[in-house]
Order: sequence, then structure tokens, then C-alpha cells
Amino acid sequence: MTIITQALRRGLIAVGCTVCLLAPLSASAQGTSSGKIGFINTERILKESLPAKAAQQKLQSEFSQREKDLQASAARIKALSDKLEKNGPVMSDADRAAAQQQLADMNRDFQRKQREFGEDLNAKRNAALAQVLDQANKVVKQVAEQGNYDIIFQDAVYVNPRIDITDKVLKALDASAAK
Repeated sequence: MTIITQALRRGLIAVGCTVCLLAPLSASAQGTSSGKIGFINTERILKESLPAKAAQQKLQSEFSQREKDLQASAARIKALSDKLEKNGPVMSDADRAAAQQQLADMNRDFQRKQREFGEDLNAKRNAALAQVLDQANKVVKQVAEQGNYDIIFQDAVYVNPRIDITDKVLKALDASAAK
């Protein structure tokens, strides 16, 4: 789970809890006795919706070649390390030192590329998830307005399936993404 998603969830939980505490006061002040409550499973939306799947596919295609290159570099480093371990005792000091230096250089370069890969992937993933969450929030608002919901929660310890509207939101999100 990304830091952005966790922070967003914590903020929404805090707002949701505040609204839950104030809702009975507001309802009693207005003289109404029932409110319509809904729940969405954000994790399902980030895994199952068309926009989320499209974002994941885009990330996969964008980063797959770099991942393959890293795997090939790791294999070359392992092969050189195995060769050095096997032949090191019979190599001259100069050859062994040169091979060790080459291995150290390759390992340092690999670690740098691996770190850059991880940073780039995380940045792109966070941006893509933020975009999906933005789309999802717009759709949730539309579903809430159309269904006359008073409040929709995103996280809960227990949810009665009766109030889970995740499927409605997924359908609406997928329909809006297909346009």
C-alpha cells in the first residue's frame, strides 16, 4: 500500500468518524430518523477497475524492459562471481584483483540502476494510483448523489454486505473509463 493511499485512507477515516458522530445530532435536529449509508472497498477498486488495470498494464509495459535488463545484469554479476570463486585461487594476483574490481564496479552499477528503477516505478505507480483514486472519488460522489446516500465509508473493521456498494462503483467507474 502506498504512502499516499494510506494517508488518504486515514484522512477519510477521520472525516468519516467525525461525520458519524455528528450525523445523529444532525438527524435529530432535522427530525429525520434514518440515513442511507454505503461502503466501498478501495482495495477492490484499485485491483479490479478498468482504470486500475489499464494503469497497471501501462506500468508493466513501460518498466518490463528495464526489469529484464536488471535481471540480465544480475545474472552477469553472478556468473562473474562464480567464475572468480572457482578460478580465483589459480589466477595471478593482478588478474584476480582486476576481476574483483570489475565485479565491484558491476555490482555498484547494478545497485544504482536497481535503486533508480525502484524510485521511478514507485513515482509512476503513485501517480497512476492517485489518478485512479481521483476518478473513483468522482464516481463515488455520482453514485452517492444518484442513490441518495448520506455517507459512504471507505474503510471499516466490519461491513454488512447489505451496505457494500463497491460493485456499483466498479460498474460506474468501468463505464466512465470505457467512454
